[in-house]
Amino acid sequence: MTDHPEPQDTPDAVPTDAAEGRSDDADGRAFRELLRGLRVWDIELPSFDPATAPAEPLPLFRQWLREAAEAGQPEPHTMTLATADAAGVPSVRTLMLHDADERGWHFGSHRGSRKGRELAERPRAALGFYWPAVGRQVRIRGTVTAADPEESAADLHRRSTGALAAALVGRQSEVLGSPEELARASDAAWERAWREPDAPVPSWTLYVLRPDEVEFFQGDAQRRHLRLNYRYENGRWTQELLWP
Repeated sequence: MTDHPEPQDTPDAVPTDAAEGRSDDADGRAFRELLRGLRVWDIELPSFDPATAPAEPLPLFRQWLREAAEAGQPEPHTMTLATADAAGVPSVRTLMLHDADERGWHFGSHRGSRKGRELAERPRAALGFYWPAVGRQVRIRGTVTAADPEESAADLHRRSTGALAAALVGRQSEVLGSPEELARASDAAWERAWREPDAPVPSWTLYVLRPDEVEFFQGDAQRRHLRLNYRYENGRWTQELLWP
């Protein structure tokens, strides 16, 4: 009887774990090549002379946000907000700026959301703005306070019908059973928002971050980035330049 030949090593005979490992390596290499191939600031960036900066950060922030909008930056009023829980574990998310005035930088949320709970435990936070259309960033950190219910309600009802509908849905950061459950709650909230534009949302809270440090970053294609940092000390703002 003729012996059967031994099976040959073919791709089909590679152990599953090894095949997956090679696939992961290939995916990882492709991903890293993608990252290395991405370019930033392939545009003419604006100039910035720190010597002309105002004595306080608010006027410069307003100017930079306006210039970002004029340069075509989508949603220049979006920002990242970083908070931490009682154990110091950080969280970060993107949301919208509602105002920036002498009191601080304003944003809103439900008191029962993750950020609301964390701010109640640790009323310190940081904000980050990034405007790639002009190669600029602004970083802000300080103490957060909650506005009273009347001001919080006024803030909500100055916003769009969609913002009110989202606030009426509520339950932010809670576990969601299904997309269908959200759709039903959202439909009901939109209907009420159209019918009752002054509908109360008791949990909605306006927060104000009063800064003690604000950094303005102007990117440079040759990596000679300009960083102007404002620090609030002894009742006044001081300025300093930082190495990039």
